[in-house]
Amino acid sequence: MKHISIVLLAALSAFTLACGYSSKATTPATAGTLPTIATLAPASATHGDAAFVLTVTGTNFSTTAVINFGGVAQTTNQVSSTQLTATISAADIANAGTVAVTVTNPAIAGTGAYGSGGTLAESSGPMSFTIN
Repeated sequence: MKHISIVLLAALSAFTLACGYSSKATTPATAGTLPTIATLAPASATHGDAAFVLTVTGTNFSTTAVINFGGVAQTTNQVSSTQLTATISAADIANAGTVAVTVTNPAIAGTGAYGSGGTLAESSGPMSFTIN
């Protein structure tokens, strides 16, 4: 009978530990770095024009920052931590109007226990681009 008690106690202990009784707490992601836009070059284009390179100057651009033109992420090149460029297609400026331009610093995945930590994605306030 003593043998059975020891086996049952060992099985109960193993089951308790395997069910996450001693699981580790995760650390939530923290706020990322907020980018800001100071200028757009050019600040406008004429509808029907050909594709062009948009230069966005500002602050706090991460190495993976992305220019969003009209809410659509563009293939972005980082010139420096304060300057980004992206080629805007002719289709994107086919109609007259105003388009919002923002910059997003993507989220960074956590490297802590169970993927905890990291940062959240942060986007700049919009700057208007005019299509004449």
